[in-house]
Amino acid sequence: MTQTEKTTSIEQVVDGYFAMWNELDAARCREVIAATWSYDARYVDPMFTADGRDGLDALVQGVHQQFPGHEFRLVGAIDAHHDCARWGWELAPVDGGAPVAAGVDFALLAADGRLQSVTGFFQ
Repeated sequence: MTQTEKTTSIEQVVDGYFAMWNELDAARCREVIAATWSYDARYVDPMFTADGRDGLDALVQGVHQQFPGHEFRLVGAIDAHHDCARWGWELAPVDGGAPVAAGVDFALLAADGRLQSVTGFFQ
């Protein structure tokens, strides 16, 4: 991916990624997904798989039901080169309690800089 092909910074993309997970309004969540993910989006971790933007939307809504009152947070710095990125995360209560899950996500970026695929690992 060349700099001229890249339309969004990695920080903006990762901000959008976390905004997707944390957005409680379903319509706004779909808008964030469209802005952050390519059409052929794919997400996979040890527990879940989602294909396409509709699959991502369904996954996020399911996580909200399973973990009400929780939010995903970036942990540490974002590492990126070429069309790849990785970052640490945690899932914790909004009120500041201890995390219930943590891990590292590895992303492949589309030519326009949006997420094409994310593979998550739990710690």
